[in-house]
Amino acid sequence: MTAPLSDLLDALFPRGHAITVSDAVLTGTAHTDDGEVTVIGTADKLEVGVDHALVLAETVLASTTATPQRPIVMLVDTAGQRLARRDELLGINGYFAHLAQSLDLARRRGARLVTLVYGESVSGGFLSFGLMADHIHALPDAQVRVMDLRAMARVTKQPLEKLQALSQSSPVFAPGVENYVAMGAVESVWNGDLAAHLLQALRAPADGDRRAQRGAERGGRTLAARVAAQVAAGDA
Repeated sequence: MTAPLSDLLDALFPRGHAITVSDAVLTGTAHTDDGEVTVIGTADKLEVGVDHALVLAETVLASTTATPQRPIVMLVDTAGQRLARRDELLGINGYFAHLAQSLDLARRRGARLVTLVYGESVSGGFLSFGLMADHIHALPDAQVRVMDLRAMARVTKQPLEKLQALSQSSPVFAPGVENYVAMGAVESVWNGDLAAHLLQALRAPADGDRRAQRGAERGGRTLAARVAAQVAAGDA
C-alpha cells in the first residue's frame, strides 16, 4: 500500500481499518464512530477490467448478505474501463452491470452508499460503482471527467476547438472536480477532518437522486431538472 493511500485511509478511519489492496483493488472493513463499514475501491488509476469488477461485486454481495444495513464506502481512483481484447470478448459491460446491480441490491436492503473520489474518476470505471452512491464527494485535487475533449470531438463530430471554447463557459464540457460540483454530480469537496466529513455523509438522509436539482441550484445544469420534471408529468 502506497504512503499517500495509507495516509488517506488513516485519516478517514482513525479508529482503525482492515483494508487490503490487491491488483489495485481495495476491499475490507473499517471502523467509524457509528460502527463498521464495508470498503471497496480502486487505486493507482486502475483501468477496471472484468476481474476487478467481479472482486468488487463479490465484496458488496458478501457485505449485504452478512450485514444488509452496513454502509458501503467507495474510494475511487480509476482511469476508466480496461480497453483490452480479453475484457471486451468476455463482455465487460455485463460485468459492470453485475457490479452496479450488486450495489443497487445493497441499497435496497438498507445499506448507505458513500463515494469519495480521491484520485481520478473516468468513464465506465467510475460509472459502474462510484457513481452508484447515495452521496458522492471528492478531495480538492481529484480529477473527474467522463470523456476527454478529443474523444468527445470524435464522437459528436464537433470541432475540438468548438468544444474547448464551450468548456470555458459550460461545466458540462469541462473536466475538473469544481465543474462536477457545479453540475451536482459531486455533492461537495472535503477539506480538513476527513473522518468527520465521512461521518456526516454516512448520517445524511438518502433523499433520492438530487443531482439534477443541485445542478440547477448551482447553475451548472440549467435544464436537466426542469426537463425531467416535465417528462415525469407527461408534459414533454
